[in-house]
Amino acid sequence: MQKSTITIDVILDPNKIPEQINWQASDSTAEMAQKSKAMCLAFWDSADKSALRIDLWTKDMMVDEMGDFYYQMLMTMADTFNRATKNNVLSEEMKTFAKDFYQKFRDDMIKEQG
Repeated sequence: MQKSTITIDVILDPNKIPEQINWQASDSTAEMAQKSKAMCLAFWDSADKSALRIDLWTKDMMVDEMGDFYYQMLMTMADTFNRATKNNVLSEEMKTFAKDFYQKFRDDMIKEQG
């Protein structure tokens, strides 16, 4: 059996707010830890039938980056759901929602800047 390890280091400020997120995977070709401004990690607890989540973002994560991040996560979740269930209809509905979400987000950003 092969084992892969993913290490996540979160550097906190004195108020325990993330300043930096670094991650590294044992199977990665990257020699150095990779920096990230945000992360969402979820585990499925089948005994409790619930998702256990860790959602973190650094102080320097910009609002527009958060919109991009969520749009990409929603699209990826739709693809993953489709691969796991073969339910193309629901996957496409998720993608439609993601596109609508992103368009509304961008419209709101334009209003705030204008």
